[in-house]
Amino acid sequence: MAIEVAAPAKLNLALHVTGLRADGYHLLDSLVVFADIGDRVRVGPADRLSLEITGPESAGLSAGEDNLVLRAARSFAAGGGAKIVLEKNLPVASGIGGGSADAAATLTALARLWGRTPPDDRAILALGADVPVCLAGRPARMSGIGEALAPVPPLPEGLAVVLVNPRVPVATPAVFGALAHKDNPAMAAIPGAFADAAALAGWLTRQRNDLEAPAIRTAPVIATVLDSIAATGPLLTRMSGSGATSFGLFGAFAPAAAAAAELAAAHPGWWVRAARLLPSPGRGR
Repeated sequence: MAIEVAAPAKLNLALHVTGLRADGYHLLDSLVVFADIGDRVRVGPADRLSLEITGPESAGLSAGEDNLVLRAARSFAAGGGAKIVLEKNLPVASGIGGGSADAAATLTALARLWGRTPPDDRAILALGADVPVCLAGRPARMSGIGEALAPVPPLPEGLAVVLVNPRVPVATPAVFGALAHKDNPAMAAIPGAFADAAALAGWLTRQRNDLEAPAIRTAPVIATVLDSIAATGPLLTRMSGSGATSFGLFGAFAPAAAAAAELAAAHPGWWVRAARLLPSPGRGR
């Protein structure tokens, strides 16, 4: 018996850093959504825990004991054996939740395989700030240090993005370290509904990603990526997470796919993908 679980790419449509706790954790306020591309985790019975990494983005990713997938597996109160295969399709250290999504998918898959409940909230959060929202797997307003998740009104149907990573890994601690102000204003109240994609983009333009500027100082190529995406005509251009992946938001998939083709042709060394945003559960595209 093998169980396979998708680990979709996570996007921060907005990401505000609103404070710094005494223990060094940053306080966040973010609108998080997920795309229909990502990694995949497959688990099967075994006498001991093991991890195999495959896929086009597996190069350079260690399957050692510090891998977040194995850490997630060991976070269950009572250990067990399993053969875990991670199919890596998202760039490593790219700001779209790859490692956190992989950990969340591992928790889900092993809970099913072993017939156990997932670890408690504290153990899940200890794996990373994005793991709780990735485990929930639905659009949410994420706050606190990642533990506070609030549902958001259904977003417009048909939303799509072009995702671009310049193949430059960006270390999250370095980006937070370069952040000039730690106590920025929170996001505005999210409207009860958005009439269409343009209305969502209009609201998002009044929000921010506070990590964008420090990430650009860390990796200046991100500014080039943002300018290149903007030239393809999206409703909004922004960096996700702590970078280096940035996105252009479109109201439909066809223009996102056209933008991806244009960007891939102009920058063959970049990772470029078009994707649809996943709707809230119970609502179709």
